[in-house]
Amino acid sequence: MYDLVVVGAGPYGLSIAAHAASAGLRLRVLGRPMASWRDHMPDGMLLKSEPWSSNLSDPAGGHTLADYCAAHDLTAEHGVPLPLDTFTAYGRWFGERAVPRIEEVTVTAVRPDDDGFQVETDTGELIPARNVALAVGVTPFVNRPWPLLELPPELASHSSDHRDLRRFAGQDVTVIGSGQAALETATLLAEQGARPRVVARADRLHWDTAPQPLERGFLRALRDPHCGLGTGWPRWVWSEIPWAVRRLPSATRVQIAETAPGPAGAWWLRERFEPTVPVLLGHRIRAAAPHGEGVRLHLTHTDGRTETLESDHVVAATGFTPDLGRLRLLHPRVRTTLRTVGGSRAPELSSGFESSWPGLFFAGLLTAPSYGPSMRFVYGAAFTAARLLRGVQRRLGDRRGTATIPRPARNGVPVAASGPAPDTTAGEPAH
Repeated sequence: MYDLVVVGAGPYGLSIAAHAASAGLRLRVLGRPMASWRDHMPDGMLLKSEPWSSNLSDPAGGHTLADYCAAHDLTAEHGVPLPLDTFTAYGRWFGERAVPRIEEVTVTAVRPDDDGFQVETDTGELIPARNVALAVGVTPFVNRPWPLLELPPELASHSSDHRDLRRFAGQDVTVIGSGQAALETATLLAEQGARPRVVARADRLHWDTAPQPLERGFLRALRDPHCGLGTGWPRWVWSEIPWAVRRLPSATRVQIAETAPGPAGAWWLRERFEPTVPVLLGHRIRAAAPHGEGVRLHLTHTDGRTETLESDHVVAATGFTPDLGRLRLLHPRVRTTLRTVGGSRAPELSSGFESSWPGLFFAGLLTAPSYGPSMRFVYGAAFTAARLLRGVQRRLGDRRGTATIPRPARNGVPVAASGPAPDTTAGEPAH
């Protein structure tokens, strides 16, 4: 019986596994390392977050993105966008060094049993686990506008469906959305020889400003502080004290998770986008249907006007929606009885990221309605990994009574402590 099975090997899964391994837990880590980044983001994409806020987490604070870049003679500088491929390679490098073993198998089912869970893989193996951490990334939760749902994949897709955009060279492509995914996908399409346009419900596009220098005067830093999600006090709250977000009323948390920080393009993308991509603002799709070899879109403007346009293909860059109903690997008896946050379809979580089903933990997008928007970004992995490990240790302590529970290693040697691990973090009392 394993203490913990981690399902998923992206930034959150790898960080959780690194903390659990250091604590000496009996551990299995299942998934293809950095799969979403390697398979579902197009060539040529750049990381929107700053390099210093894009680290995976291990208890010793080592194996940072800067460490990786220094070891490979690469640049990771504040204000210089990092290629996606460099970040993906960094994640795999982190996994090789901070996680004892990663098994590239697909989990097909997580079922409850008397002692915890049975985790089934596509190899047919059944793995017994006292605790399971689901860090499945964003791809199960793609959000597609309903008028596009009946179109075949050769006519409509999601931005996460594409690794190579060269297949659209010479084609008219309509991209739906106004956030970074939409604007960068459209830009890359244009640079690959396609004829893209952007259609957005927003009445204008928003662009982030270039980041302030890290070294600034005290008053400038106080007015506009740096944080993992950019600059400014609202973003500082979302990224630096997610435990405080969890204490807000559920309806407020859901609204924050859905609207903050809000769709915007990266500052470095604007000069590439504006000269090459036409935009239809204030429009939403009301219907779509095949037409000839392409698709005909019926649009409605915010002032009530309607218009029709034809395109060879439609790409919905419309983000991801946390929804337990999409998590088909989780047994229906568990999936349908979990407590959720407000009117959302995301699980309500404890201070240790544990759901209402004992021993079942979540990480990443599904936790945003509990802990705020930083859980949609790599930056949230460090907070999640440390807190989730304490939640698992507390659960193991509850099961074992006064049994010894391993704590984070010192110089590679696990340190034992009797009794359950306390759930405390600076600035937040345990409860």
